[in-house]
Amino acid sequence: MNHEEKLHRLAEQIKSGTGGAPIGLAKDTSNLFRDRKETPRQKLDVRQFNEVLSVNADERWVEVEGMTPYAKLVDEMLAYGLMPAVVPQLKSITIGGAAAGVGIEATSFKYGLVHETLQELEILLPDGRVVFAAPDNEYSDLFYGFPNSYGTLGYALKLKALAVPVKPYVEVSHTRYRDAELLISDLAQHCRNEADFVDGVVFGANEMVLSVGRFVDEAPYTSDYTYKKIYYRSLRERDSDYLTTRDYIWRWDTDWFWCSKNLGAQNFLIRRLLGRKRLNSVFYTKMMRFNSKWGFTNKFDKLLGLHRESLIQDVDIPLQNAMAFLDFFQREIGINPVWICPVKPYRKDSQFTLFPMRDQLYVNFGFWDVVRRKHAFEPGRHNRLVEDKVAELGGIKSLYSDSFYDEERFWRIYDGEAYRTLKEKYDPGKRAKTLYQKCVLRQ
Repeated sequence: MNHEEKLHRLAEQIKSGTGGAPIGLAKDTSNLFRDRKETPRQKLDVRQFNEVLSVNADERWVEVEGMTPYAKLVDEMLAYGLMPAVVPQLKSITIGGAAAGVGIEATSFKYGLVHETLQELEILLPDGRVVFAAPDNEYSDLFYGFPNSYGTLGYALKLKALAVPVKPYVEVSHTRYRDAELLISDLAQHCRNEADFVDGVVFGANEMVLSVGRFVDEAPYTSDYTYKKIYYRSLRERDSDYLTTRDYIWRWDTDWFWCSKNLGAQNFLIRRLLGRKRLNSVFYTKMMRFNSKWGFTNKFDKLLGLHRESLIQDVDIPLQNAMAFLDFFQREIGINPVWICPVKPYRKDSQFTLFPMRDQLYVNFGFWDVVRRKHAFEPGRHNRLVEDKVAELGGIKSLYSDSFYDEERFWRIYDGEAYRTLKEKYDPGKRAKTLYQKCVLRQ
């Protein structure tokens, strides 16, 4: 079935739908880390929009359908000696999801966030219309307003994105630090040099690693972190390493960065029992949702007399304030490891409405764990501390997980006036929830 035939079938779904019920997507995966309240919705099956349509190696772009997972997209592009300019860290993320949300990786100091690498968008609006949005056409306001809208302005059915050339291997250098100020300084310096990838991990207040990757044509060996060996542990053990380009791109997926430990999957026996095929973000996400439904870890913590709060967030902090955030985080939150990744806007002449960033280097801090305390605290306390500190330091937070902003503050941060204009234009019938309803109220 070609793309036009899929569009026709989707149009028939919408016509036969139920009245004015809000639309939603019937799909196999989701990388949102917040529970949703069940409300009546007309679910559209868009799973068939999962093909790579065209790769242009000369002009360096790819045209792809929105529900295509990055695992499939990367494999098809590597055959052309290319990769997407920014590949989010987990195989299960779809390119349409990354466009409507916020996607980052170790190339983001060069190419910005995923949405900055997009050139065209075909968008299904909440009322069933399909429009073509580009930076310079009549729907340019939607092109720049779509990122960080999380389906509240529509869904990406087809995208055209920037591709970059690759070599067969990546050489990675790991430098260890005890001084966070030196780490941040060196991170900024590597972003000015000829690196291809830059990221790092904070293991604790006095143990940090900065990793710098460069494409190479040949490698004396290649490491395999898809089964027995665990990538993030290698950062503490090796000064340099070589991976195939494909394995480097997915270096974090096998162990969900380090979160596989919460399933016992870093235990050698359990790892062997799960097998290579289950060591990936798709399997872990299913287990996480199963646990969220039945609350096993909550019950276990109660038995131990512990109070818990899930803290799963990515925040972008201006470089000059990165040390202040790290000091705060180690002092007030204290969960480790923490992923760090530099990011700088790629498009210098434009601003994305719902995720505004200045033309400067930021440091993304990613932390995905549970805060456990012996004393009781109000719900959302630690998430609110993070939100307050991010605002104080001139940063911005992604919205894929729990948020606790009051409505007035939320719209100050995410440009409520501009969003309301977009909403009135592209969803006049209010078929989709608002961004606040979806990301804070969990509707």
